[in-house]
Amino acid sequence: MSSLRSLYSNGDRPELKTNMNVDYVIQYKIPSDGAEAEAGFTQLIETLTRVGLATEVRNGDESSLLVFVKVASEKHLTNHIYRERVQDWLYGVRINAPDKDVGKEFTNHSISEAERLRTVYLLITKPKNEGGAGITPKIGQWKYVTSIFPLHNHSFNRQWIMQWSTKYFLNDQDLDQIRDKFGESVAFYFAFVQSYFAFLFFPAAFGFGAWLILGRYSWFYAIVNSLWSIVFFEWWKKKEIDLAVQWGVRGVSRIQRPRTQFKWDHEEADPVTGEAVKVYPPFKRLQTQLLQIPFALGCLAILGALYVFCFSIEIFLSEIYNGPFQSYLTFTPTLILTGAIPMLSTILSNFAEKLTDMENYETVDAHHAALVSKIFIINFITSYTPLFLSAFVYMPFGNLLVPYLDVFKITAEKFSSEKSITTQDFHINPNRLKTQMIYFTVTAQVVNFALEVVVPYVKRKVFKEVEKVQSRGKASAANDVPEEHAFLERVRNEAELDTYDVTGDYREMVVQFGYLSLFSAIWPLTPVSFLINNWFELRSDALKIAVSSQRPIPWRADSIGPWLNALGFLSWIGSLVSSAIVYLFSGDPEGPGGDPSNIAASGLLLSILLAEHVYLAAQFAVRYALSQIDSPGLQKERAERFAMRKQLLEESLGPEVTEKPLPPATQAGEKITRESLEEEARRISTHGGGTPEQLFWLRQQGMDETIQVGRRLISQTKVTKN
Repeated sequence: MSSLRSLYSNGDRPELKTNMNVDYVIQYKIPSDGAEAEAGFTQLIETLTRVGLATEVRNGDESSLLVFVKVASEKHLTNHIYRERVQDWLYGVRINAPDKDVGKEFTNHSISEAERLRTVYLLITKPKNEGGAGITPKIGQWKYVTSIFPLHNHSFNRQWIMQWSTKYFLNDQDLDQIRDKFGESVAFYFAFVQSYFAFLFFPAAFGFGAWLILGRYSWFYAIVNSLWSIVFFEWWKKKEIDLAVQWGVRGVSRIQRPRTQFKWDHEEADPVTGEAVKVYPPFKRLQTQLLQIPFALGCLAILGALYVFCFSIEIFLSEIYNGPFQSYLTFTPTLILTGAIPMLSTILSNFAEKLTDMENYETVDAHHAALVSKIFIINFITSYTPLFLSAFVYMPFGNLLVPYLDVFKITAEKFSSEKSITTQDFHINPNRLKTQMIYFTVTAQVVNFALEVVVPYVKRKVFKEVEKVQSRGKASAANDVPEEHAFLERVRNEAELDTYDVTGDYREMVVQFGYLSLFSAIWPLTPVSFLINNWFELRSDALKIAVSSQRPIPWRADSIGPWLNALGFLSWIGSLVSSAIVYLFSGDPEGPGGDPSNIAASGLLLSILLAEHVYLAAQFAVRYALSQIDSPGLQKERAERFAMRKQLLEESLGPEVTEKPLPPATQAGEKITRESLEEEARRISTHGGGTPEQLFWLRQQGMDETIQVGRRLISQTKVTKN
């Protein structure tokens, strides 16, 4: 796609001001067999038309067509959206039922852009038995449908990027705009990063003070940092519930999208509805899920072996070897890891996806949560293993392990023309952990920013130049109507962009949180680095969505999903790792000095055990304190529930039942006269005499007589006492 400057520097480009009322674009790859190509295309158009979608087709690149899709009837769209809102009410996502008057419902609650795009996408992709077209890109009969994507709203994107580039903090209105354009799934990510960014101000200020005054490996800093991670984690759990209520999606995860790839075993009656449902036995799935244990051990063995190998080479070359080209050879482990880690991570991630497919989940959300848990294992190992090796292997056991590194010396002598390799005495490097932390929290963050922003830009420029050379003399756009040419070129550019996946951005933030929770006691300036990085991260992620990626499908969500469990795990294990690091190194930056005999094992275990108990106690206290604090979202939910109950009572029993009842008694009693007593006596005698109950309540007529009789009885009591 074009660069940011060419897109948004000139606001007069007409092709950026309209989407031609297009809801989605379907890219259809033309197969080499002409008959197959025509049959597949005809089937695609007929299937879309049957579910109420209008289509137009234009040339794509040299081997594809672009099918433009929109809803043929707005009434058809509103009917689907109304049914979705009714479903939300039935599942408890929304408290109030939609208005029975459909027109009034959409007048009071208009259709957002995200709601429209999500509904149209479901019309395209939902199974036919649920009212959709059942089109699944790259699968089965739709293998030539390469992508389905909505077009960017460049008018909004331009305003969005300009606003965010000039403000320091995001507010609720900014998040609401993201939700209305890209859906709650993306909005929750930006809300999380914004909250995380705001919370980082305290540990950044405290860490800067600790760096000046307390130094490294401070008990006080480790305790405060652990408490901060607890407060942030517990506060965010409350915050995401608040956001879900405000955005009207609390509990929407109960309405899960079925997976097309689900393979059911048999049908049985639903115990609640009695309807026949497709079932996969839980025991069969459990048998497959147990494979996660050997998968995790396998990842640890493969990636751990690679890290240990490179770690050993690095120690030998940087701290033992003293021969020629040492300054260049020290980069060898880095080069090995740079080439091997991405390749192994990709292989293991693909294996994790196949393993998750074998578990055969019914819904997309369950499948995604299971996949994320496996990806997190890979990320945990690749991100934190170097620091674990340095802190708990190199520093405590360095002197014992160095003799085993002679294997590298012997190997080098075999390939060297010299008879012996020059070496030097080994000494523990006390700054090794600090150097590694600076790399992971500063250098790696800068490199990642470049990979997210600079590399995609360069790649697009190179590919664009290659396409220009390859397309010379070809007429892929020669048949364009002149008035549509600029718009179609823009669509062709968007079709070539990568699909945006918010999972990758979550992974990056969660891994960063792990560095802060587990290892920031090594270098207290860690939160300062992350605070600066995350200001740019928010804007670079917005730029990535607006310029570098196809517009995401606006899915709904009521939380950050399985990443919340990852945050809780990192917060907990961070307290244990921090306590162990502080115990080992608080007295001396070299810690045990490479000799494990200097470690009091009982003291180390006691430190870890105490840290865990303190963590659990602090978590309970913070959770209780936060539960006592009300929030706007929960207040709104209670107000809506009260209004709903009141409305239900008025509709069922009348408005008088909701009003405050008034006492039937009069303020002034009726005067007792001979005429009134005679009248009451005649009435009783006429009806055959009064019952004892009736006569009991006829002794005193009204409030005044009751007071008079009571006063007389009080006077008689006083006389009797005297």
